[in-house]
Formats: sequence, structure tokens, C-alpha cells
Amino acid sequence: MRIGLIGTGRIGTFHAKVLSRHAHVGGLVVTDVDADRAERLARAIGATAAPGADHVFAWGVDAVVIASATASHADLLVRAARAGLPVFCEKPVAVDLPGTLRALRAVAAAGSPLQLGFMRRFDAGYTKAREAVRDGRLGRLHTVRAVTSDAEPPPAAYVPLSGGLFRDCLVHDFDMVRWVTGREVVDVYAAGSDRGPGMFRAAGDVDTAAALLTLDDGTLVTATATRCNGAGYDVRMELAGERDQLVVGLDDRTPVTSAEPLGPPPASRPWTGFLDRFAPAYEAELDAFVRFARGERDNPCDGLQALEALRIAEACELSRHERRPVRLAEVPGLEGAV
Repeated sequence: MRIGLIGTGRIGTFHAKVLSRHAHVGGLVVTDVDADRAERLARAIGATAAPGADHVFAWGVDAVVIASATASHADLLVRAARAGLPVFCEKPVAVDLPGTLRALRAVAAAGSPLQLGFMRRFDAGYTKAREAVRDGRLGRLHTVRAVTSDAEPPPAAYVPLSGGLFRDCLVHDFDMVRWVTGREVVDVYAAGSDRGPGMFRAAGDVDTAAALLTLDDGTLVTATATRCNGAGYDVRMELAGERDQLVVGLDDRTPVTSAEPLGPPPASRPWTGFLDRFAPAYEAELDAFVRFARGERDNPCDGLQALEALRIAEACELSRHERRPVRLAEVPGLEGAV
């Protein structure tokens, strides 16, 4: 296959390196708004640098990977879909819910395959948790606790463009709640705090947030996130059932110190960020896309799956602003999106 990759920033560079050594990728064309950056990457990995996205499409590729700035995602993925190309796109589809719905309608009308980048679906721990829930090993699930804590805040310029903590960060937890449990969220109650760096207040965002979710079978879920976890990058999910409990993300690199005299020692090398923690999952995700594009497997995360996670994030943002519980039915969803 010949794949075109648009965007050579941090995640795009990672994807390019993975694709350049994939057994079924015979050619890789990369491009970026920073042409010099794309050229340097191409030289380093033996790829071809294109002057712009127009050239990627004109030069003939078999599939497209979109890792560019968020604001460009919708136009690029719709363009790829209308060209009949399988497309992988980093989340989110668009900067807001209306834009997401418009893009997904266009993709559906074109009839082309779209895979969204929710890499935790390929993490070994989350996969094992999903199997445990589906196999009934935990018994009736009554409580789920999800945590995502960044080791340090993102650059100030990124915050106004991120979509906010719920849409940018906790959306991964919301996807995992659905994927692991197999249940749907029916209502949320969310709050946030902006006591950290002033750039979050300036953007109308928060640096720390918590949400209580109720699933359609009555299971209760708490999901928390912060941009200011100095101990390290901490991503976990705890699942408690009537028979047993299971935790994802607890290992010798988890940045948690026990207060108990006989507790384990602090992590000597805590996780530093998402590429550190989820590198194997990202690689597995791209391998799944290549095989999906080749017709060898089903789509592991289509646009409508991503939309459901975004709807939960939107409900949480509405709850935070209006200080009230919000039912998912209040947020536009699948109706009319396909």
C-alpha cells in the first residue's frame, strides 16, 4: 500500500515512523504546513515529502492518515472519503459537535471507510478489562472509576484550540466506559476547577474536572482528569463487581505513592506522557488501520463510535456550565448523522 500522511507534529511523526516500517506499507507520502519539518522527517525515514495536502491526493495513494491540526480534520477526512480512500483520523472529527455531524454525514454519503483514533481500544490492559466484564468474571458491575491525569499542562497556545478538558482529554475515558462495559451513558453530572495556570481561565476551560455518569443498567461511573499531575502521567480504570475487582494502568510506573507502611515503593520511572504510556497501543491501532484498509478486518472504531464519546463530553460541558444533571438525550446524536 501507498499511504499519505498529513501532519508531521508529535503524533504525526510517531505515526510516520510506525508506518514506514510496516510490512504492508510500500510507500509513504508525508506533508505538513511546515514544509521543512515534513522534509526532514521524510529524509529520516525514507518517505516522500509532498508540498501540501493537494499533492498527497494528486500523487495517488491507497489510504490517508490525518494527524494535522484539529481545525483541518473535517475537511481533510471528507475530502479523502469523497476520493474513495480509506482514512484514519486522529480524534476529534471536528472542533465542535455540529461540525462533527456534518462531516460524518458527508463521509456516510460518500460510502468510504473512516477509522477514528481512540488508541486505548488497543491497550492490553483495557482489552483484558473488557474481556473480564463481558465474560462475567467480575459479576454484576456496580462501580467504575476512570482517571486521566497529565504530568504537566499543554502549551498555552493549544488550550483555546483543544475543545476543553472534557472533549480533549476525558473523551478517551468516555470511549473506554462504553467499550469496556458495553453499556450506554444515560445521564451525567460534571464540575470543573480552574485554580491552576491562568491560561485555562483565559480560554474558558478548566484544568481539573470530575464527572458522575449513570449507565443504562444503573452502574455508576466516576471520571476525573487534570492537566497538573506533577507526579507523572496517570491513566487508570478501576472496575468493581460483586465477585471481583480489576484495575487497568496499575504497574511499577504508575505515579502513585502508597501511604501504608507495607505499601509498594514509589515508581522509580513514572510515565511521562501519552506517547510513553500508549506507544504499543498506537502501533497496534495503525496496524489495525492498514489491515482494515486492505479489507482484512472490520473497522475497530468508526465515526459513530467516536461521536458517542463526544456526546458524553458535550453533556459534561453543558452540565458544568449550567450546574445541573444532563441527560444524553439532550445532546444531538446519531439521528440524521448517517
